[in-house]
Amino acid sequence: MQIRKAIASDADHLTRFINLAADDLPLHFWKKSVGPQGDPWALGRERAARETGNFSYSNAWMAEIDGQVAAGLLGYPADATPAVIEADTPPIFVPLLELEALAPGAWYLNVLATYPAFRGQGCGAALLAQAETVARDLGHRTISLIAADTHQDAQRLYRAKGFAEQASRPVVRGDWQVDAATWTLFTKTLA
Repeated sequence: MQIRKAIASDADHLTRFINLAADDLPLHFWKKSVGPQGDPWALGRERAARETGNFSYSNAWMAEIDGQVAAGLLGYPADATPAVIEADTPPIFVPLLELEALAPGAWYLNVLATYPAFRGQGCGAALLAQAETVARDLGHRTISLIAADTHQDAQRLYRAKGFAEQASRPVVRGDWQVDAATWTLFTKTLA
C-alpha cells in the first residue's frame, strides 16, 4: 500500500469518497444545487478539483493498492473559533456543524472512506496514521471526526486507534433517504 498526496485528477475518486463517507448526503445536496437537469457528480468533481476550499484535493490523500486508488482521506484545520450557525442553514447540516463546533482548533478529519473491494486491507488504519502525521506537522494537538451510527466498522477502527466519543446529535433527514439515526463526534489527543 502506498499513501500519497491527492492531485487534481483524483477529483472523481475524492468525490466518491466524500459521498461514501456521508451516506449520500453530498450527492443529495449536489442534486438540489444543480436541479433536475444538472449533473450532481460533475458539481462534486468541480469542487474536489479546486485548489482551494475545504473539499479541495489539496486537503486530501489517497491510499493505493497495486497501483489502484483504494481509499481516501480529506481533512483540514477546524476554525479556532467556530462560526455562528446561520438561521438559513439547511436543518440537515445543523447537527454536523454543532458537533464540529465542539472541537475548535482540532484538525478535522472530514472524510475517510474505502472502496468496498479494498475494505479489510488496512487502508483506513494507514490513512488514520497519515492524518495524525499531518495534524502534528501543522501543530494540532487534537484530531476530530464525525461518524454516523451506521458506520460500525469505522467506529470500531476509530476506538481501536484511540479516538473517544465526545458528543452525539440526531440525524436530521428531511427528504434525504438514509438509515443513520445519530452523528457522533470522536476526538483523539495526539502525543
